[in-house]
Amino acid sequence: MAVASGRGLVPCIIELRIEENDLHAKGDGQMSIDLNCDMGESFGAYKLGLDEEVINYITSANIACGWHAGDPMVMDKTVKMAAGKGVGIGAHPGYPDLLGFGRRNMDCLPEEIKNYVVYQIGAMMGFCAVHKAKLRHVKTHGNLYLMSVENEALARAVAEAIVSVDPDLIYVALAGAKGELMTRIGREVGLKVAYEAFPDRAYTPEGTLVSRRQPGAVIKEPEKVAERALRIAKEGKVIAIDGKEIALLAQTICVHGDTPGAVNLVKQIRATMESEGIEVKPL
Repeated sequence: MAVASGRGLVPCIIELRIEENDLHAKGDGQMSIDLNCDMGESFGAYKLGLDEEVINYITSANIACGWHAGDPMVMDKTVKMAAGKGVGIGAHPGYPDLLGFGRRNMDCLPEEIKNYVVYQIGAMMGFCAVHKAKLRHVKTHGNLYLMSVENEALARAVAEAIVSVDPDLIYVALAGAKGELMTRIGREVGLKVAYEAFPDRAYTPEGTLVSRRQPGAVIKEPEKVAERALRIAKEGKVIAIDGKEIALLAQTICVHGDTPGAVNLVKQIRATMESEGIEVKPL
């Protein structure tokens, strides 16, 4: 990928190292990046996002598994659409929180979390089998993702769930210093790890995402989002909400499907990357 994976972060120092179970830099030196989007989040009579348009510009799809969003009909349709477009398919498991869209904390035991994730990955694998497609990665959703950044027991439950189903699945973890816990545990259980950054979200100086409840947490201007994405891809850096520059080495960039103007965001990001000679390709 564009940036060699596996790194430890300490204040003012960036140490790069390549781990055997991380995604590696391309040998030919050409820069590349994956562009992913959370999708398949409609359910029943309710439609969320513009998946049919967004799919034309991304290279990986994180498809909801029916708990925070999505349903069997939507999962089937989205997997079929992604497979037809040659887009990498990922499971996007979340808390059983349809009303809160998986963005609320839930007090669950690690064993419960592990089985929740196994259950959702299994459902997504079923639809992949139907459409003769391969499930490539797993990225947790919402507060299940964010809580894994800080909570070791939760992060381990997620990683163990993934590796118990298929050790070849790629584990998508938060890029930067705040993602070190997810990365370490993913490596410990033997998973390949891909680092993910969010150009359409504001970052705190510590390297985590600004709460959606705060003003300015979601960045909606296509040019600004594309500029941030390009800087992440080329320099491994992002500007935090206080103006501080922080290290953010990433192999995949996410745009949220429910962000206003998501189609324009992914279109602008892809055009900007390709105009700079950066290959946009699946994990």
